[in-house]
Amino acid sequence: MSNSKLYKGSLNTIILKLLNEHDKMYGYEITQKVKALTKGELKITEGALYPALHKLEAEGLLDVEVAKVDNRLRKYYKLTETGTKETVNKLEELADYIKTMQALVNPKLA
Repeated sequence: MSNSKLYKGSLNTIILKLLNEHDKMYGYEITQKVKALTKGELKITEGALYPALHKLEAEGLLDVEVAKVDNRLRKYYKLTETGTKETVNKLEELADYIKTMQALVNPKLA
């Protein structure tokens, strides 16, 4: 996907959805999961991911757990109860948006 602006608006939803499915994940794990699921089409950079994670944490949607792994500290992110509820809202919003865009770009399928 050459235009990263298309997914920027969906980054929070992507993060919330992955955490909803995987309980807790660390940053690099999130980037690799997205890359794998999209067969390399979508690559989330650290410069985009970590500010989004910090914003979601500040909004009370994520909790952070720090664990020592291989003699290093690793931050694991997981959804709060509010984050779980917000995931449902964000996924509904995204589905509605995709439906609207589909109606615009290919009205025969709508």
